[in-house]
Amino acid sequence: MAFPDIHPALARALASQGYAEPTPVQEAVLTEEAAGRDLLVSAQTGSGKTVAFGLAAGPTLLGDEARFGKPGAPLALVIAPTRELAIQVSRELTWLYADSGAKVETCVGGMDPRREKFALQDGVHILVGTPGRLKDHLERGNLDLGSLRVLVLDEADEMLDMGFREDLEEILDSSPVDRRTLLFSATIAKDIAALAKRYQKNALRVDTVRRDEPHGDIEYRAIRVAPNEIELAVVNVLRFYESARALVFCNTREGVRHMHAALRERGFAVVGLSGELGQRERSEALQALRDGHARVCVATDVAARGLDLPDLGLVIHADIPINKPGLLHRSGRTGRAGKKGISVLLVSYTRRRKAEQLLASAGVDAHWQGPPTADEIRAKDQARLLEDPILTEPMAEEDLALAKLVLENRSAEEVAAALIRLHRQRLPAAEELYDDARMRDSQSRDRERPQRDRYDPSDREGGPVGRPPRLAPEDVSWFRISVGRDKNADPKWLIPMICRLGHVTKKDIGSIKIFDRETKFEISKEAEPKFAAAVKATVADEIKIEPSSPPGGPTSPPRGGPNRKGPPSGDRPFRKGPPGEGKPAFRKGPPGEDRPPFRKGPPRDGAKPAFKGPPGAPGPKAGKPPWKKKGNDERR
Repeated sequence: MAFPDIHPALARALASQGYAEPTPVQEAVLTEEAAGRDLLVSAQTGSGKTVAFGLAAGPTLLGDEARFGKPGAPLALVIAPTRELAIQVSRELTWLYADSGAKVETCVGGMDPRREKFALQDGVHILVGTPGRLKDHLERGNLDLGSLRVLVLDEADEMLDMGFREDLEEILDSSPVDRRTLLFSATIAKDIAALAKRYQKNALRVDTVRRDEPHGDIEYRAIRVAPNEIELAVVNVLRFYESARALVFCNTREGVRHMHAALRERGFAVVGLSGELGQRERSEALQALRDGHARVCVATDVAARGLDLPDLGLVIHADIPINKPGLLHRSGRTGRAGKKGISVLLVSYTRRRKAEQLLASAGVDAHWQGPPTADEIRAKDQARLLEDPILTEPMAEEDLALAKLVLENRSAEEVAAALIRLHRQRLPAAEELYDDARMRDSQSRDRERPQRDRYDPSDREGGPVGRPPRLAPEDVSWFRISVGRDKNADPKWLIPMICRLGHVTKKDIGSIKIFDRETKFEISKEAEPKFAAAVKATVADEIKIEPSSPPGGPTSPPRGGPNRKGPPSGDRPFRKGPPGEGKPAFRKGPPGEDRPPFRKGPPRDGAKPAFKGPPGAPGPKAGKPPWKKKGNDERR
């Protein structure tokens, strides 16, 4: 379907950019029913919202005029939550209104406010800005909204989440009441609906988001990983898919710093984005991504808001998103403008239930799988090498002459091997990862189990919810770790360390016996091969893990210390011995015999202290001089 009748200047701009037909949201805002009305639009990220509200505002801004007149107070105002999104919107509107002579300016945080002040004084047709900077210019008298015809709130849900409600309300209250208000949001929550009800008149609700299916251009994959192999899994996923641009999400700034350093150490061209970066550092990082100098971006949710990267084909959730909107906003950075994208969730064993609930709430049917193996990555590398443009592009005469010279001294096999080595040198090495069969089998059992019984606690393995059953002696193997009571060994920190070093979970660990200089513990037979392989080379400072015999065997140290409870022994006096033998005096003897004086004896001569007299009898406090009583006038 072609674009409906729109302003000739806008039609020429669309044709120059290769727009042949509108997206669903663009088609919805160009209907006769939407003409001239306020709009409340919900659409997915990357669905063409910017061009949509640019086209919707065209008739109101231009009318029957071919071009804009002399710039003055802004006729259209677009409010975006972040600097990057505001700059991106400004670029889109600049080419869309280029043939109409529109002057588009931006007012965003982190930029020189004096330059923005002078631009506003010179006049502007379309202004794009962030709430905080726009409010600042409004309060300083630099911004005049008296001529405003169209006001657009882009990503309104994110602006409310970021705490811009008061700024938005002040800007909306300062604009003319007869303006058109176009509100665009990924989701229409209660606070968005309340904002629309207050500031819009007879608004047309446009919903282009299908609630029963996820984004059609995004393929979701959930990868099972060990809790301590998240970083290694990110490396293998990046190597397996080899996307032109990739975005890795972490939940915290510290996580971004750690992941950025780890990927950079392994040879990836990577940049990091977090709230602690200044505007200059942030702009340089984004420019490196757009220029191709960097291929991977590690960012937090807040830092990536409004981020639009060209050829972004892969999104990796190193940390699971907090909620459904977070998952959709993150994943929506890929699969834009009809291009396909992949969204990968890295799910550890301990986070499986949360990931399944998150995917179910978002209506996403993700494909569960193990992490890409080193062999799979090498096979992909081989296929990509054979299809590399360096082998398919036409050869220059100079290159052919040099190739003949090389072949005079080297065989064709040697030259090909050298080419392969050069190709592999620029690729980070793949990591060896483990896919726990128990998690895969558990998911298979859940899928086969009837839905009504799936979450019945009594149907769980091991019986009802509660303390898990102890492992049977024939189902465990014993290991020892070179840490004991002499180093304050405690299960509170021993169990996490064993899980981390051995790539196991808490349920794989049985009994723990702590001795003076070592600790012995049980590992389930099912996890023993993986655990033994993981700790085979474990020698960190003074900590070493190795197979051992059960406690009480020939290699077991004696249970030491006089204060340790052990089997009865005649060598230890006064512990469970026969009555009267080896006992100290005055311990549970017959009443009145061998008792020390003054221990529960009868009163001496029946006398009692004077202060224990009957009620009303004079005691030592009686006859106290009046000046001892606080507040008595005689004290003065």
